[in-house]
Amino acid sequence: MEQRISIVTLGVADLDRSRQFYERLGWRRSVRNVEGIAFFQAGGMALALYPRADLAKDANLAPEGHGFPGFALAWNARSRAEVDAVLDEARAAGATILKPAEEAFWGGYSGYFADPDHFPWEVAWNPSFPIAEDGSLRLPD
Repeated sequence: MEQRISIVTLGVADLDRSRQFYERLGWRRSVRNVEGIAFFQAGGMALALYPRADLAKDANLAPEGHGFPGFALAWNARSRAEVDAVLDEARAAGATILKPAEEAFWGGYSGYFADPDHFPWEVAWNPSFPIAEDGSLRLPD
């Protein structure tokens, strides 16, 4: 299996509400001619929003679930100031701030917000993970 991730699909309670939230963050929807799912280009991969019950059914799983989902999405910034700005944007778009930005034990600066379906997003600046002009991240060896 080739080492990559193509699409992260979030199972959401209300597709329109979630789509509007990400659009308020300034994300532009792609593949607008399909119904029942929303796609957003995210660098070299995509974020998809799909009704939670439909996603669970597609994967032969129960749609119920509570608490921490066992993962966090991450948006890496180019600076500490950008972390603060993105968390402010998220709050203005309707996000819940889970953890205000602070110095991180690993030498960077980060905070967390939750989208309308409580998916946690880390917004981080890591001096060891520079972000290219095109938004891509290259991990050091």
